[in-house]
Amino acid sequence: MLERIQKENDIKKLNPEELTELAGEIREFLIEKTSKSGGHLASNLGVVELTIAMHRIFELPKDKIIWDVGHQSYTHKLLTGRKDQFDTLRKYGGMSGFPKRKESDCDAFDTGHSSTSISAGLGYVKARDLKGGDYSVISVIGDGSLTGGMAYEALNNAAQLETNFIIVLNDNHMSISENVGGMSRYLAGLRTADFYTELKKGVTRTLERVPRVGERMITHIRKTKNSIKQLVVPGMLFEDMGITYLGPVPGHDIGALAKALSEARRIDGAVLLHVMTEKGKGYEPAENAPDVFHGIGPFDVGTGKALGEKKKDTCTDVFGKVLCDEAKKRKDIVAITAAMADGTGLSRFRKLYPERFFDVGIAEGHGVTFAAGLAAGGMKPVFAVYSSFLQRGYDQMIHDVGLPNLPVVFAVDRAGLVGSDGETHQGIFDLSYLSSIPNMTVMSPKHKWELADMLRFALEFDGPVALRYPRGSAFDGYQEYREPVSLGKSEMIIEEKDIALFCVGHMFEEAVKVREKLKAEGLSCTLVNARFVKPLDKERICSLSKNHRLIAVIEENVACGACSQRVLECVSANNLPVKVLPCALPDQYVEHGSVDVLRRETGIDAKTLVSRIIKTYGEL
Repeated sequence: MLERIQKENDIKKLNPEELTELAGEIREFLIEKTSKSGGHLASNLGVVELTIAMHRIFELPKDKIIWDVGHQSYTHKLLTGRKDQFDTLRKYGGMSGFPKRKESDCDAFDTGHSSTSISAGLGYVKARDLKGGDYSVISVIGDGSLTGGMAYEALNNAAQLETNFIIVLNDNHMSISENVGGMSRYLAGLRTADFYTELKKGVTRTLERVPRVGERMITHIRKTKNSIKQLVVPGMLFEDMGITYLGPVPGHDIGALAKALSEARRIDGAVLLHVMTEKGKGYEPAENAPDVFHGIGPFDVGTGKALGEKKKDTCTDVFGKVLCDEAKKRKDIVAITAAMADGTGLSRFRKLYPERFFDVGIAEGHGVTFAAGLAAGGMKPVFAVYSSFLQRGYDQMIHDVGLPNLPVVFAVDRAGLVGSDGETHQGIFDLSYLSSIPNMTVMSPKHKWELADMLRFALEFDGPVALRYPRGSAFDGYQEYREPVSLGKSEMIIEEKDIALFCVGHMFEEAVKVREKLKAEGLSCTLVNARFVKPLDKERICSLSKNHRLIAVIEENVACGACSQRVLECVSANNLPVKVLPCALPDQYVEHGSVDVLRRETGIDAKTLVSRIIKTYGEL
């Protein structure tokens, strides 16, 4: 069946009886391909039938399907003629793991972060109506994404619509980790409301048999806000808001899904179709551990076990272990995650100190202000969050943490280039946005021992502090270089003259390679570990200017607003006789690919940096 899908809408040529076989083939294909390339498997297995049904009912690219987050769009890509590109999935220059408008006209909106699809869909609806269009707009959002406040803002706005807008709630009981909070409990109640669904069907069947007036009564019941479901299902949140609610619908029954989507398309106004799916459906290891198979590297299909050698401790591992050790000593330490306890290294803390662990759901802005409240109340909150997702709490960091100078620790995971997830997940802006906040201290460790020391420093620090570290294995070289952490003080590793490498955090390992290559060229070269981006060690910069002609600032962040710019400002303000060479990422979004490839393509790999440094030094 899959071979017959060469482009969008080819699925309409299949008989209804062939669709179940197609779903099986798609699952086999996704498991095979993801086992080699890695990727988001469980979420994609869960929406195979839903995607098939949407592609059967709607006409692409005319109709617009908007995927919230977007990591569950693999089946959508298959059904729009991208099967042959799956060998390049998440590779540099290849197919993205997320919807990309530049990749296909069938990808209606670029996504990567959660809780955005309803807002984007509502914008499409208004554009359609203003321009006199006649296409359908379908926003697919997971129950996990409904923990994000932006989704409610959009729902509130969408309730005013008088033209069709379809919101598909993909309810699989999970985001990445298991869902938490009131909405999760509310949806659980709806899932058990089978009596309502059966009653609605019974009433409809009865009215259909009433001559002449039956159909009019059904239409009236559907359109009135105080409809029969208001009487039967208590607290019907969506209906109370003014959004028509349909469901729950079994999410792996293509026929039922197609029928429900057809019904949703006929409604004038916003309609929410509640679909029940199983994350990891059809592959037992993913069904049993959907959180593990949410985003996974290459694995053995037969066993579901990850391939490759056991990796060294990651920075995330080190952070989690040290935080637990410190929490044992101090009862005021609390930990916060935004639906990512496993990904941020807080699983062990959750088990050891459940009363001091808080999962706020996919709600980073709320998480920041929640942490501020904890700090104001006398606790020591540690908010562990990916760099890319912390961007969503920027206003709260400025207003609720920075302004009152509250002692919140931000453990900024996945900083710098993260690789295969691409533009929406690269943590390449945090040094810039964090450094712009008054009262914020920003530091980054060179190796795993310094990460432990900096976390302890942060827990003792009286003010907001961000500790930035990368994805992957923690550097374990240069163990002997471990001076005590002192506010705003850099660390001299090797002191020579002429050229100084001023490196930030995990780029230290690359800077070591740069220095070795420069030494092989016969050049004298100093190596400094910046440690703090804010406050910057201006005393060190002034000292380096006395016997160095060039300072190369090496960092994995866009140059604008980061350490490079701060060093340039220091040199300019003090009229220092030294040239500064920013060795940072260009002012652009960085696509998916391995970190090594991305460093080479963006010019911050050792070989390219050496060439740039030698060229610049030769021109002095």
